[in-house]
Amino acid sequence: MNKLAAVGDEEGRWHLPQHAHIIVYEAERGDQLLTIYDCGAAQKPPSAQVIGNLVRIRAAHELERTVTGYIVSMREKSVLERQEKDHFVVVSDE
Repeated sequence: MNKLAAVGDEEGRWHLPQHAHIIVYEAERGDQLLTIYDCGAAQKPPSAQVIGNLVRIRAAHELERTVTGYIVSMREKSVLERQEKDHFVVVSDE
């Protein structure tokens, strides 16, 4: 399930809205499940789910730790980029 808009014709890059929320569930093996919502306040299903590791965030955001991982609340338009097979970064879209 990936309903995120691709960045141009580039493979492995997707737009994230300004108020996107990334819920990161950490597994015992070190893997992570990234669940991406367009907005934390919207009562909608997630826009995407990927298995991998969110290794860096280079855009304005807030971070909240939870028992099962953490929540990244984006504060600016950004781009989710696949770095390697299972590594992802979020960078500013500006």
